[in-house]
Amino acid sequence: QVQLVESGGGLVQTGDSLRLSCAASGRAFTSMYMAWWRQAPGKQREFVAAISDGSMFSRYADSVKGRFTISRDNAKYTLYLQMTELTPEDTAVYYCAADRDGTYIRTDLSSYAFWGQGTQVTVSS
Repeated sequence: QVQLVESGGGLVQTGDSLRLSCAASGRAFTSMYMAWWRQAPGKQREFVAAISDGSMFSRYADSVKGRFTISRDNAKYTLYLQMTELTPEDTAVYYCAADRDGTYIRTDLSSYAFWGQGTQVTVSS
């Protein structure tokens, strides 16, 4: 089991950058595939990006490809999401999530057993 706490959200302007962090509670983090998801008001939670346990593989939603970068530091039990060229369409609550059983990157919501509380990202036009 792992507990996840996101941070780094805030209010930014179009074109700005922001880096989100997700601190995990323990060593189990190092063997888990991790992901970022987001949920805008009135919309379903959607996949943003995911990364394998050793950082060898990553995957992005088409809407963020080329603008967002997912990374992790297993020594610090921390997941990151570097976001650039932000637009109002990126406004959402961003969640980090852990895939307890994953051996490949999965993009379905049900594969992720552990979730953080979320951090709000608001991009003004």
